[in-house]
Amino acid sequence: MDAPDLKAPHHYINRELSFLEFNRRVLAQALDESVPLLERLKFLCISCSNLDEFFEIRVAGLKQLQELGGAPPAADGLSIPQQLDAIHERATRLVAEQYRCLNELLLPALAAEGVPLLEAPQWSAEQRQWLEQYFEREVEPVLSPLGLDPARPFPRIQNKSLNFIVRLSGKDAFDRDSELAIVQAPRSLPRVVPLPGPGAGGCVLLTTIVQAFVDKLFTGIQVMGCYQFRVTRNSDLFVDEEEIDDLRRALEGELAHRRYGAAVRLETASDCPEDMVKFLQAQFASNSVDTYPVDGPVNLNRLSAMYDLVQRPDLKYPIFTPGMPRRLIGATDLLATIRQHDLLLHHPYQSFAPVMDFIRQAAADPQVLAIKQTLYRAGHDSPLVDALVAAANAGKDVTVIVELRARFDEEANIELSNRLQEAGAHVMYGVVGYKTHAKMALVVRREPGGIRRYCHLGTGNYHPRAARSYTDYGLFTCDEEIGHDVHELFLQLTSLTQTPRLKRLTQSPFGMHEMVLEKLAREAQHARAGRPAHVIAKMNALVDAQAIEALYRASLAGVKIDLIVRGVCALRPGLPGVSENITVRSIVGRFLEHSRVFWFENGGTPDIFCASADWMERNFFRRVEIAFPISDPRHTARLRRDLGFCLQDNLQAWRLLPDGSYERIRPGPGEAGVSAQSELLAAYAAGPASGVPL
Repeated sequence: MDAPDLKAPHHYINRELSFLEFNRRVLAQALDESVPLLERLKFLCISCSNLDEFFEIRVAGLKQLQELGGAPPAADGLSIPQQLDAIHERATRLVAEQYRCLNELLLPALAAEGVPLLEAPQWSAEQRQWLEQYFEREVEPVLSPLGLDPARPFPRIQNKSLNFIVRLSGKDAFDRDSELAIVQAPRSLPRVVPLPGPGAGGCVLLTTIVQAFVDKLFTGIQVMGCYQFRVTRNSDLFVDEEEIDDLRRALEGELAHRRYGAAVRLETASDCPEDMVKFLQAQFASNSVDTYPVDGPVNLNRLSAMYDLVQRPDLKYPIFTPGMPRRLIGATDLLATIRQHDLLLHHPYQSFAPVMDFIRQAAADPQVLAIKQTLYRAGHDSPLVDALVAAANAGKDVTVIVELRARFDEEANIELSNRLQEAGAHVMYGVVGYKTHAKMALVVRREPGGIRRYCHLGTGNYHPRAARSYTDYGLFTCDEEIGHDVHELFLQLTSLTQTPRLKRLTQSPFGMHEMVLEKLAREAQHARAGRPAHVIAKMNALVDAQAIEALYRASLAGVKIDLIVRGVCALRPGLPGVSENITVRSIVGRFLEHSRVFWFENGGTPDIFCASADWMERNFFRRVEIAFPISDPRHTARLRRDLGFCLQDNLQAWRLLPDGSYERIRPGPGEAGVSAQSELLAAYAAGPASGVPL
């Protein structure tokens, strides 16, 4: 029998269509009646936000390639026009399901719980009076209706802004015919307005208020119709790093252009007349493939405000308190604890506070000489940045690698870099052409035996709020070889030295891809020799064609391969003669699965790594990433337990089928239900009683 062509297009799933499948799994959480009601609403909003970014970046990129003359087919063989057509067909179905979820399930359920989202016909006389006064007092003063005529052309519409196109009849003050106007809702106003009064419990959308009282903006002119629309624009920033002297200044200039990039999607209210839809399409150079009529409010993401407005704990997930490792309970000296032996944290099940304490203690310790850290996403008003500023003010040598190009966090990162520089910290912006995505912090301390390096290495960002909702691992260590490697990596990033010879860590773009391929080839050798061979890899995305081909080869050799891939996966499992030994599952639940863990059985002597990188070309070749080994038996036991929960999950897990679709995994007859996230919440709350030392 001839060997299969592992590069054949039919062995791969289209990346863009795989993302839409992931977003369908997110939306399924909003449809799931076992999820608390306000959490279901939140999942609906997340699915909308995900789709926005997909159009802003991925669809926009495809359209750009098409305009430039096309590109080679995707790994699955689809051309750009074929991908755009398939995206439109699937996205149309997804949008229809989003609004069915809202209109038929969530809004009736919210009303039944006493927190209705009221439309104008549902307002009582008292509510209408209050809302009219609210419009006159809060809304009308900041609205600027823009009539359209030859002297007043169609205005520039910002990316994802809320707008109305209004049909008019009559003449204005200058005796000119009034036919059309544009009303742009100001972003300064809340999109959801709670109604006043004890026990009122209702909310009204800003769009509903504007549409109900829009006639007040056009005195003496009849309003014939008022329809919502929204345009999504290309939001990818382009900076030619080889041609600029100041990356920060160049990015600041590009951020202003993001609001007015090329239009890639037009959303219109489903009741918008066809002639007005065509008029809007002409303004944005759009066509029917770019247009999405919606049966409800444009931009469901704005409904996320209801989650915080509605104070109903019974409609939300139960509050949990992140656990604390036993060794840190009552401890006052974190560095002394790390000196005893390494510490592995699992967020959000375990607190992120020790990570912040690590920098705070170093800032206050007179024996600490230097602090070095990478920041990819830290958020606004970050306490970690406060600690770094305090360290710089205390005279420490503080060096921070800030990745200015972290998508949609560019502005926040520019602000925090300014703060750090003003405090006297050394701020660098990474390497030209490579995003610095590695998560590492280094504290250099003078001790009686000489200089000691303390490190924190993570799979997730130094973002305290994200650490409450993203699953990630973080390792504290003062291992000499790891400290050496982290020191060398910071030298590489700041002084442009040659690629260092690392002792324990693996780095992208120098070696991580080769390491993954070598480990997979070694597992294949073990399997052929009859030795234990098993791969468990947990990540956010699996796209790299060479890694997928290596997984196929390992499968053909008899290696058992269990992949836990939250989002995009281009590998087809279960193909006869190709991937029969590969399973792929995705877990979508309360927390965003974000950790990257790679387990190679290695004939019974496992190699285990945590990493900042997914198995994607960009992570292997266009980013600075790290993978760090986990060797302490206590930690490897915990990782195997945690991965085991993920592989046993039959409540929040989905199985990838060979055709690229996913099916929900359900308990079989007599089988107990297992939720990995619930099991981990319970295990870490139990601490040592769970059977694994923490």
